[in-house]
Amino acid sequence: MTEIAESDPAVSTSENTRRKCCRPGKTCHAGTWEQLFDALPDPLLVVKPDGIIIEVNAAALQATGKTREEIIGQGICKVVHGGKWPHIKCPLEEFLKTCQPKEETSRLPGFSGEYSVSILPVRKDNGEIDKIMFFARALNRDEIQKVDSIRTAKLAGIGELAAGVAHEVNNPITGVINFAQILLDNHNLNDAGVSIVQKIIREGERIASITRNLLSFAKAQSNAQIPVNPVKVVEDSLALTLHQLRRDGITVETDFSNEVLSVIADHTQLQQVILNLVSNSRYALNARYEGFNDKKIIKISCQPQTREKEKYVLISIKDYGTGLPQSLLERLFEPFFTTKPPGEGTGLGLSISYGIVKDHGGNMRVNSILNKYTEMIIELPAVN
Repeated sequence: MTEIAESDPAVSTSENTRRKCCRPGKTCHAGTWEQLFDALPDPLLVVKPDGIIIEVNAAALQATGKTREEIIGQGICKVVHGGKWPHIKCPLEEFLKTCQPKEETSRLPGFSGEYSVSILPVRKDNGEIDKIMFFARALNRDEIQKVDSIRTAKLAGIGELAAGVAHEVNNPITGVINFAQILLDNHNLNDAGVSIVQKIIREGERIASITRNLLSFAKAQSNAQIPVNPVKVVEDSLALTLHQLRRDGITVETDFSNEVLSVIADHTQLQQVILNLVSNSRYALNARYEGFNDKKIIKISCQPQTREKEKYVLISIKDYGTGLPQSLLERLFEPFFTTKPPGEGTGLGLSISYGIVKDHGGNMRVNSILNKYTEMIIELPAVN
């Protein structure tokens, strides 16, 4: 292990039996500090204020599955999150820039789990920030459930706000469309006037469509929840989109349970969720690979699962497209949030899908690492 402060490369670890202590004028045995550092049960990284990692303990190596050589000198965002998009700020790096003792909960894909993240600045004698200690404590099951409950409550609040906005917008936009149609039908407009009014109607209908989607997000009403086979739902969904996927050179690999599975669901709504997730995977693969490519694969599985004596059906849709930066994962299910360029997405698809799954007593979550993969996971209570 190298010294936390920048060490002399000419002095090997074995030779460096005594190093500068963190207290001015004091010395301590290097081996003792190495043992204490590596004895910490939770991941600990030491970074420069610019986010470059200069030291790491054994727990962090185990959590990341990497060697010291693969971590030292790398940016913390790359190691912990797998990277970021240039136009998106990394919340972890922004977290470090505060240079103030702080704690927050975050998903760390590089550490495979949910963690309570803490930072502790280390200052020089003149008060200047020399380095920052980055701690990551893995949350237990109860803590994770509490975090999920807070996120669900936040989304529910957003849903109520979305419903209110949709209701307020729906009536006036219907009036705009109707009045524009009256102008078109009852008045002799020139070609330019007709073109303008048609654009008003077209854009008004787009707004009306968004408000309908907002209402769907706010309350996914399911009137026909009956026992259905989720494998059949997935197969029916693929039948609708398989031609389009093949045209894009995308291969679909399925892994379905031989066991007959059953969940209480609205077949049409659950199909809407699957179609949306497959469409997102198709978009990500086409964005990463142009034309035909052997790596354009979507893997879909549907398997039974038991957790704490409760039976579930787990549906997983995984692609190896662009992946997502960690900074986006917390916001994926928020209405109007989209990773697509302007004009290519409304940001309501995942919000509506999340609401439908929740309405069915299930849960939806995402695992993703930038430039590697994105996996959307749906868990639905199984019919015993």
